[in-house]
Amino acid sequence: MKKLLCVLACAFFAVTTWAQQALFGGNQIVSPEVNADGTVTFRLYAPKAVKVEVTGDFLPTVKVSTPMGEFDQPGVAPLTEGKDGIWTYTTTSLAPELYSYTFKVDGMTYLDPSNIYMCRDIATYTNIFIVEKEKGDKGDLYSVNAVPHGNVSKVWYDSPTLKMTRRMTVYTPAGYEKGGRYPVLYLLHGAGGDEDAWTTLGRAAQIMDNLIAEGKAKPMIVVMTNGNTNCEAAPGEWSKGMYKPSFMGHRDSKPVASMEESFPDVVKYVEKNYRVLKNKKDRAICGLSMGGGHSFAISKLYPNMFDYVGLFSAAIYVKGGNNSKQPLLDQMNEDADFNKQMAALFGAHPKLYWIAISKTDFLYKANADYRKYLDGKGYSYEYLETEGGHIWRNWRIYLTEFAQKIFK
Repeated sequence: MKKLLCVLACAFFAVTTWAQQALFGGNQIVSPEVNADGTVTFRLYAPKAVKVEVTGDFLPTVKVSTPMGEFDQPGVAPLTEGKDGIWTYTTTSLAPELYSYTFKVDGMTYLDPSNIYMCRDIATYTNIFIVEKEKGDKGDLYSVNAVPHGNVSKVWYDSPTLKMTRRMTVYTPAGYEKGGRYPVLYLLHGAGGDEDAWTTLGRAAQIMDNLIAEGKAKPMIVVMTNGNTNCEAAPGEWSKGMYKPSFMGHRDSKPVASMEESFPDVVKYVEKNYRVLKNKKDRAICGLSMGGGHSFAISKLYPNMFDYVGLFSAAIYVKGGNNSKQPLLDQMNEDADFNKQMAALFGAHPKLYWIAISKTDFLYKANADYRKYLDGKGYSYEYLETEGGHIWRNWRIYLTEFAQKIFK
């Protein structure tokens, strides 16, 4: 018995020593280091490496051809080996922004072991950092500041249309617990995303906290749904287990209805369980890419539901797809059902119909055709065009702009 106790004591001591090392020793390398002049220094300990590089969205992009078209991909920069096997690279001065990156060591991709901050995009993790130079810039807007904070909850709701219980993310603004009723923004993600996307990659909670604190946006509830109608929740958060995420949700699960058909289930739950204003003028919907397509379709299917509609780099389509060889503008002009829906939508006089896209986005042509259709019909909308492609850097900007325009 004494021998057994001795063995257990030794094992406990070894585990405790390892834990204490993690707490008080650990990795002493600083990476990334945001310098006073806006440059950023990366460091990686790799004494046996032959080649170390960093790739991230702070570097000039390169064009990559895919079956879906040309995409901008982050460039690559070499690190230089110094003493003690530490490799370094310092950027030029970067504009205020949230950036992502990974290392490549002899061709293999690695996360930065010195940086605990990271985000998941579909099945890929990247480290992140923020460059902030002055109050009010993008870096400041995307940071957690000393302002009143809203709460972010993961909420399960019943969707009779999809025949499953599903999860969504709900942001309630600071002061919600004190009473009162609030307008609601329904904020939708793109293909490959889920109900976590807008709070991690999109910094939605930080953006809303900071805009509301500065008086630039009205206090509102933000509902971030899961647009994959073959899934209950984000990967690993439902009964399918720890499967590898794919571009369009769970590979082997088949949906029984569309996002558009099932969306009233979301609104019904929110309006029953939260203190919300229930009028058209107190509801807004917006989304990026696939979520922009969902916002486009939902708003025309339910023309009296939303007074504010935002399409961010939206996937625009007629009759549920874009595989037709007929030009999109011709499809729109010739489809009787589509024209009837659009007439009902704009006949309901939405207060804001807002379209935003990058001029180098692979969905730019479809959005340009859609704007030609709207112009031809005399339907009123606002438009924002930016640089940079089909990327989160743009979608954070679009949310920031849209949130300041609604419920005024």
